[in-house]
Amino acid sequence: MRLSVIQKGLWGLTVIAVVGFVWLQISARGERSTDGPAFRADFELTDHNGMVQTDEYLAGRWMLVFFGFANCPDVCPTTLAEVAAVMDGLGSDATQVQPLFISIDPERDTPQALAEFIPYFDANIIGLTGTADQIERTSKTFRIYYEKIEEAASPDGYTMGHSSQLFLFDPQGGYVGAWTYGTPAEEILADLKARMSI
Repeated sequence: MRLSVIQKGLWGLTVIAVVGFVWLQISARGERSTDGPAFRADFELTDHNGMVQTDEYLAGRWMLVFFGFANCPDVCPTTLAEVAAVMDGLGSDATQVQPLFISIDPERDTPQALAEFIPYFDANIIGLTGTADQIERTSKTFRIYYEKIEEAASPDGYTMGHSSQLFLFDPQGGYVGAWTYGTPAEEILADLKARMSI
């Protein structure tokens, strides 16, 4: 009789432990699913065709966003080439994705300058620029770093230091994630396709 009571007690504790564990798992999942995005895409800038573009105008499409400058010797052209490869790899799904190149060098990157630069990579990439204040506000929204660095050998005597990650935003403008500089286009493409199919 005593053994039976002990066994029942152990079974009761086991059931409580299992229920508690399941409850914790459900709670954790609930928290993850209701967490808002880390931040949202928010901008009003001028594109390389001279048209004003906003995050609201691009709503309904996934956005690949990269910050850089047209006189960049390596990081920017390499990343934009990767973006172009990703867009090619998407095939017919490319219409669901809008790649953006946001300049952090408004002094040199006028719409006209971007109109000469952007077509080297992919016709679907939109180059965006603005006033110094607009670029500063946008950089704070996207939480990126940039600075002007004096360099005599560079055009106009300066270059730009800046964050080099490629951002992904969902069709509602919510931040999804980012890829570090140097991530192969194949990896970005596979990750993007998986996210788009969820």
